[in-house]
Amino acid sequence: MARSLDGLVLAPVADQAAGQVGTRTRFTYHEKDGEIWAEYTGGDVVRGHLVGTRDGDRLDFRYVQLTRDGSTSSGHCVSTVAELADGRVRLEETWEWESRTGSGTSVVEQVTEHDS
Repeated sequence: MARSLDGLVLAPVADQAAGQVGTRTRFTYHEKDGEIWAEYTGGDVVRGHLVGTRDGDRLDFRYVQLTRDGSTSSGHCVSTVAELADGRVRLEETWEWESRTGSGTSVVEQVTEHDS
C-alpha cells in the first residue's frame, strides 16, 4: 500500500473543462483509519470538499464544489493511489458528476514546496 495521504497537497496534471478543477486547483488531503477527506480551491473552484474511504490503494469518495460563477455541483470518484519514482503520490481518478451530466478521468499528483 502506498503511504498515507494525510497532510499531502495534490494538484491536477492537466486542466479539465471550464468550471471544474484545473492545474491551479490544490487539494489538501487528510486520512485516518480508512477515512479520507480533503478541501480544495483554486482556478474556477472557490471551495470544494470531498469525503470517502480508502481500502488499500483504492479511494472511493463523493465531492461537492462551489465555482466562481456561483454554481454548485457534486459527484462520485474512484481513485487508485500510486507512488511515483521520485516518491511523490499520484492518484489516477475516474469520476462522474451526479448533479449534472459528465464523466471522465483525471490524474492528480503530490505538489512539492517549489511547485506550489
